[in-house]
Amino acid sequence: MSTTIDKVATPAPMAAPRQRGYWGTVGYRLRHDPVTLCFGALLLAIILSAVFAPWLAPFDPYRESIIRRLKAPGYMGHMLGTDELGRDMLSRLLHGGRLTLTMGMVPVLLATLIGGGLGVVAGFLGGVANAAIMRVMDVFYAFPSVLLAVAISGAMGGGVLNGMIALTLVFIPPLCRVAETATTQVRNLDFVDAARATGAPLRLVLWHHVLGNVLGPILIYASSLISVGIILASGLSFLGLGVKPPEPDWGLMLNALRQAIYVSPLVAAMPGIAIFLTSVSLNMVSDGLRAAMDVRS
Repeated sequence: MSTTIDKVATPAPMAAPRQRGYWGTVGYRLRHDPVTLCFGALLLAIILSAVFAPWLAPFDPYRESIIRRLKAPGYMGHMLGTDELGRDMLSRLLHGGRLTLTMGMVPVLLATLIGGGLGVVAGFLGGVANAAIMRVMDVFYAFPSVLLAVAISGAMGGGVLNGMIALTLVFIPPLCRVAETATTQVRNLDFVDAARATGAPLRLVLWHHVLGNVLGPILIYASSLISVGIILASGLSFLGLGVKPPEPDWGLMLNALRQAIYVSPLVAAMPGIAIFLTSVSLNMVSDGLRAAMDVRS
């Protein structure tokens, strides 16, 4: 008599979960953050519309027409109406975004390079070098950022270039402070001490061991300053210390249209709406990036 032994099928071993690296985890968190994705898409659309403004603008942004002054949206093909000189508002907003975004982003980039570099050097060297650099930064901290930007730009005579120089000088101290704090926390860690003990040159220790660990906080804080830069740049243009007429700029357009707020309130509010949407999008993306890069969460 033969006996049949039923073989019980053993389940296949489960595959081990794929380990993500740091940047893989950051990307995973961003992809599953609908709020950041939504505002990131809006911010990308604003940036692309400014970059491709010459091809997207339906009219010449400098063409004036007295008989078409302050017309409502939809008038004779003007989707967003016309301004106080009869110029197409959509075309002006698209071209104005180029100068406004440039004046908001370039100073933050320059300040990140200068202020971040000074902060890393001050935090790593410590002692007299730290005291000298940070005391100079404290002098700039004595003045409110808005008043300091207005004072520097006014003293230099206004204009796009002088406005960007003024904003760069305003943003250097806070970025230097963030970089110095992060570097001070990293410089005494074990892996930095081990690199020093092996006789590694100071340049390599800074580049490979220190900068890689402080770059994240610096970039996150710098991204949050871009919205501030756009608001300050628009404020300088609003006061006549930034972009000069007839160049399109959101702050300058807001100043020119403030007298028309009672005649055509929707048209007059459009530059302010553009500034608001851009600033909110930048802040939300910056907050999402900060949460995604937080390794403790």
